Amino acid sequence: MLPKMIWKNITTMSGFLLMGFSDNHELQILQALLFLVTYLLGSAAPTTNSVTKMIVKNITTMSGFLLKGFSDNCELQILHALLFLVTYLLGSTGNFIIITITTLDSQLQSPMYYFLKHLSILDLSSLSVTVPQYVDSSLARSGYILYGQCMLQIFFFTGFAWGEVAILTVMSYDRYVAVCLPLHYEVIMCPRKCRWAVTAVWLSSGIPGTLYVATIFSIKFCRAKIIHQFFCDVPQLLKLSCSNDHLVIMGVADFLSAMAFACFIGIVISYVHIFSTVLRMPSAESRSKVFSTCLPHLFVVSLFLSTSFCAYLNPTSGSPSTLEFLFSVFYAVIPPTLNPLIYSLRNETIKSVVRKLLFNIKFDV
Repeated sequence: MLPKMIWKNITTMSGFLLMGFSDNHELQILQALLFLVTYLLGSAAPTTNSVTKMIVKNITTMSGFLLKGFSDNCELQILHALLFLVTYLLGSTGNFIIITITTLDSQLQSPMYYFLKHLSILDLSSLSVTVPQYVDSSLARSGYILYGQCMLQIFFFTGFAWGEVAILTVMSYDRYVAVCLPLHYEVIMCPRKCRWAVTAVWLSSGIPGTLYVATIFSIKFCRAKIIHQFFCDVPQLLKLSCSNDHLVIMGVADFLSAMAFACFIGIVISYVHIFSTVLRMPSAESRSKVFSTCLPHLFVVSLFLSTSFCAYLNPTSGSPSTLEFLFSVFYAVIPPTLNPLIYSLRNETIKSVVRKLLFNIKFDV
């Protein structure tokens, strides 16, 4: 009755009559309900792009940061997250296996395996500080990280990274003593001195994180708090700072880089002595075994230090580039993932103990 009245008087009205998709009253009600449900769903679950735009728009007023990762494309972010997840699972599994077998099996209680266990703990910790958070934020399609979380990430990542450099230096010295001074090995690398060395490594790991976090608290961020990286890294934060606020942090980076370079020189000297001794060995098999272990180790150490030097000593170089992203992967993800492979593939003792673990054979205790 009502539509007929409206239709009869439409010519005398100043408005318009919206007919919708049908003249049938029941169909019009059904269509109206469908549109209402669609509207409510759209309002309750905003799209990823709208959420991201809201975060970017308000990031200057927030206390945290927006981690942009490697791409703005949603599909690429998910692909990167899955690749990082696979890498994290492989690295974590390898390091966890080494920690387990060097703790439980009596064959792996020498200083070399004692240091290797602590290297694996540092590697596992370093991976766990950065990768899971990036995977979670990428799959959730939100890169926001609180200021406090960012500072904790910087503290632990720089601490574990320095601990890795320090323990690798100790391990290279251990190998030098074992190969070049075998008769004095038991005296030089006694259990007490090994414990002191590891204690020094862990205590010194707190220094870089403390220095970086203390100096970052003193700087002001003038630009939009968007970090073009997959974790809160010091070089990327410096790009957001005002004028010369970052000079103190650069001083910290220079000091720590000099210390890391000194460790690298110590590692190189140790391996030069090892290689010169090995080349005089009559057994080709022994030479091959030492070279196959030491050369990959030296390569990973060189890759880790060279890429971190490039990132930390030149942090304010223009806009983000693909090379910077690759550098971050090379010093934050690749070394902790490869170290278990390097130290186990050519080590028959480790491989035999791993077989025990996989086939549930009782450990020798």
